[in-house]
Amino acid sequence: MSGPMPKDDVATRSYGRDGSAVTVVGAGPAGLACAIVLARAGRRVLIHEAHDRVGGRFHGDFQGLENWSSAEDVLDGLATRGVGPRFDHHPVHAGIVFDSWGNRYEVASDRPIYYLVRRGSDIGTLDRGLLAQALELGVEIRFNDRVQRADGTAVLAGGPRVADAIAVGYVFDTDMADGNWIAFDDTLAPLGYSYLLIHDGRGTVASCMFSGFKQEAQYVARTVEMFRERVGLSMRDAMPLGGFANFRLPRRAVQGGHLVVGEQGGFQDALAGFGMRYAMHSGVLAARSLIEGAGYPELWRRELLPQMRASVVNRMLFELAGARGRRWVVSRRLARGDVREFLRRIYRVSLLSTLLFPFAHRRYRERLKDPSCDHVKCSCVWCRCGGEQAALQTQQS
Repeated sequence: MSGPMPKDDVATRSYGRDGSAVTVVGAGPAGLACAIVLARAGRRVLIHEAHDRVGGRFHGDFQGLENWSSAEDVLDGLATRGVGPRFDHHPVHAGIVFDSWGNRYEVASDRPIYYLVRRGSDIGTLDRGLLAQALELGVEIRFNDRVQRADGTAVLAGGPRVADAIAVGYVFDTDMADGNWIAFDDTLAPLGYSYLLIHDGRGTVASCMFSGFKQEAQYVARTVEMFRERVGLSMRDAMPLGGFANFRLPRRAVQGGHLVVGEQGGFQDALAGFGMRYAMHSGVLAARSLIEGAGYPELWRRELLPQMRASVVNRMLFELAGARGRRWVVSRRLARGDVREFLRRIYRVSLLSTLLFPFAHRRYRERLKDPSCDHVKCSCVWCRCGGEQAALQTQQS
């Protein structure tokens, strides 16, 4: 862990130092990580969670805890900072990538590319594992408790507010062998990717799309059919799943004098939406700010902003490359070396990424509006029709 940072005019108040509890609004990975670190430092923590359980937005679906944006292993980093990986996790060293023409490429790494975890309220999920740690440390949590106004010392961890990308598909049981497959094909997932994850008789298949949201059913059906044809996808007791991600670069991640963490603060990977690492890291940094009196904006700008800016540049290049450019990257780069090392390189700060960032950021802001939404009788969660609620949800922190 690094040394003290310069103090910030808002984020260095004596939060909780009078013995009062620190309030955390939201029991997602960011809020729970923050609560765990605070409790280990002897602070009293009260979490307010609007749902009746942790992981309420998820269905036991597999997700990837990425391990490439930093040289440090993500699980080692969490453990060093006081958040133990006490949830089911499986290192993924290899997988199969398909391009838009159905060509198949094997990719691999000596170190884990990512860790396969489950999300939801079941035992073994990331959410339940973090909750158990928090409770053991004496953190108090109140479910079905929607906070309208946060007073006193508070950390805001309410999760995404609107959708800039959605993942729609199924969780299911299967007789298939373990495996990991991803497809870059705009006919399956516009400007995104489709994926199939199988482990120990359970599976998740989904289309992660960055546009075309109103045609989600069509893209999911195509994704399922593609994996049936190419890898023999077999599903039993399939249950629909859906989730969304909100992308934006925060200015300070301080709102109303409160520190904002996770996706509510804008901590997300713009390229592929692998945001759990950013979420938990931001929660840890918020806790450090309260414990050490360090400036929260300075902490996250130093430890998270470089990778987040690189992800914005990577998103622009991914979209501009098109199907042929992505095929070249997969065939000439990902499949011909250590895939983790290649991904780590594109998240490093470089002269090229620094020069491209202003253009990428401008383009990034402009395209966070899905043109498939015509705003006619619109009830979609990703709609940005305007109105008081949308204005509230998209308020920058």
